[in-house]
Amino acid sequence: MHVLLNDERQECDMPLTVAAFLSQRQLLTPGVALALNHQILPRSRWEEHYLEEGDHLLLFQVIAGG
Repeated sequence: MHVLLNDERQECDMPLTVAAFLSQRQLLTPGVALALNHQILPRSRWEEHYLEEGDHLLLFQVIAGG
């Protein structure tokens, strides 16, 4: 299966959760957020949401401001 991570094509086995995918790539770190197919996916759902062929993931660092 192929997905896009920050516009780079990635190959992965299926079925695979978002959390497992990020963990395999050592990207499951505090302070990051994820948009899946242009919608924010809450971190609380990363363990239960399975990736599908062609999914587009955008991983970014959360920055607090005020």
